[in-house]
Amino acid sequence: MNIAVKAPTAADAAAEIAATPLDQMNPGRVDRFYNDSIWPMFERLRREDPVHYTADSEYGPYWSVTRWNDIMAVDTDHEAFSSAQGITLINQVALAEQEKVMGQRRRGGAGFITMDEPEHGPARRAVSPTVAPSNLHAMAPQVRERAGQILDSLPIGKEFDWVDLVSKELTAMTLATLFDFPFEQRRKLTWWSDMVTNQPGHGPVESWEQKGAAMMECFGAFAELWNQRVNAPPAGDLISMLAHNPATREMSIETYQGNVILLIVGGNDTTRNTISSSVYSLNKNPEQYAKLRANHDLVLPMVSETIRWQTPLAHMARVATRDVELGGKTIRKGDRVAMWYISGNRDESIIDRPNEYIIDRARPRQHLSFGFGVHRCVGNRVAEMQLTIIWEEILKRFPEIRVVGEPTLNWSAFVHGFESLPVIIPSRN
Repeated sequence: MNIAVKAPTAADAAAEIAATPLDQMNPGRVDRFYNDSIWPMFERLRREDPVHYTADSEYGPYWSVTRWNDIMAVDTDHEAFSSAQGITLINQVALAEQEKVMGQRRRGGAGFITMDEPEHGPARRAVSPTVAPSNLHAMAPQVRERAGQILDSLPIGKEFDWVDLVSKELTAMTLATLFDFPFEQRRKLTWWSDMVTNQPGHGPVESWEQKGAAMMECFGAFAELWNQRVNAPPAGDLISMLAHNPATREMSIETYQGNVILLIVGGNDTTRNTISSSVYSLNKNPEQYAKLRANHDLVLPMVSETIRWQTPLAHMARVATRDVELGGKTIRKGDRVAMWYISGNRDESIIDRPNEYIIDRARPRQHLSFGFGVHRCVGNRVAEMQLTIIWEEILKRFPEIRVVGEPTLNWSAFVHGFESLPVIIPSRN
């Protein structure tokens, strides 16, 4: 279920942004993300006010950092910029509604991404072995087999939703493997992720009560998994590693719930939305699609370029622990700061021709999408593995995947992705 919002034309969006006084600019306005009309706003902020203060918004007051170097300065200074009060812009009305339904204690606590040092490092290291290169190498044949099964099941010559049949399915399969979650129930992981990241009227969320019930179902299922794994010999899945590592074995139920949500959402959104975006971006840039079909060695750089171009998580946020000077502005202790990765990835001073989708760039991994510093995405190599494998298998099978309509985008200023993408596969190789 999605509430329709009429999209402005590109010219109208640019005119509105140009006419808005800088002190009234709110980069987190969700409708602009939903309508894909964000780009003139970030271009103007990078040019005129790269460290920008929004005094009044649905998130409360906050700073926006939109240039590459300033984002890096915040992201790599975990002492001056804390994650402990949340890593996103928090809609205050939505938070109040959610707490009415669930209560503060039962909406999930702080996972390791919302911890500062020294607590963060040991908690992060508890799950790191699951996504270490050796384990990913062992997982790759299974991911490849499942990717092939998904692709072989797709209809030929008939329109279908790529997000549902491919992007969600592959990420659900991989997440189920990482958690050792019941495989036949894997799409619950996708559904729970969508319930976490959406508000009523968007995605599958119909009401705050439904959202609360879904979270309780998720927490209940993972409490059962914890009880099973903590009483069994150590194994290689994420839950067993949390249950048996000294740094996380005694964590509170709220912290465990926070880690579960982090791992479900983090393991779902980057990969799923980049799979969808790669198909869309290649269709929008047919000369790049031709390059890929002619040279399959471009799969990995294409994946990295899509992660830059798409930026599946538009921002991360921090809270200043002391007064900090940045870009000629003073960020006060306690102020929330949004690092707009989606803007930094288009910074003209760092990336050559940043608004162009070029799959054979000289430095394809030059992007901010996985973050930097101590909170750099722990699952970045899992995402790259899945994306590389699915495209290697696509190119074996299909001369073309044809986008036949515009996508429906997420209603979010955090998750920058696709609700649906209509495609047709005309033929097989």
